[in-house]
Amino acid sequence: MKAAEGAMTLAEMKEFATFPAATQRYIRRSLDVGLDRDDALARWSRDVVEAASIRAQAQHYRRLPAIRALVPDDSGLDAAEQVLAPLVTLAAFDLGQGRITTFSSFRFLFERLVGAKVRPWLPSAFCAAAAMPHLHPELRRRLLQSISEAAATASGWSSRQPSFFPHWVEKVDTAALPH
Repeated sequence: MKAAEGAMTLAEMKEFATFPAATQRYIRRSLDVGLDRDDALARWSRDVVEAASIRAQAQHYRRLPAIRALVPDDSGLDAAEQVLAPLVTLAAFDLGQGRITTFSSFRFLFERLVGAKVRPWLPSAFCAAAAMPHLHPELRRRLLQSISEAAATASGWSSRQPSFFPHWVEKVDTAALPH
């Protein structure tokens, strides 16, 4: 069992490494905000615009505990409205920031923010949010083209919780290291 867990963690790390640097940065920042890990404003804001974006993100992410509680154990239509409405709104915010540019990076982030139970709902939330009119048409096109047929038509989803949660890593001054 431990070897399988290690292999899955390594696969998650490899997937994260495929994302562009700006996407990786946004995911780490989002996890700090959404999981209340560190002072995201102090760590991530480089200017007043980014500080305002982080404050807006924190405002939207206050809905995360409610969204986690709303995710049903089954995929019946009875739960669609109550879970999808807040999930699409949150997804639309994140996609509107321009750093989450593919379904895979969206799925990676939201599996960690909400949990494994949200997986069946992610293709619907992503497609709805990616088609929102507040996004530039070119971004909408790229986002919607990024979801594979396999992801959009999956017949089942893993219930395994993600194990790799990327963090901020301080840069090391290699010149100061002993040789």
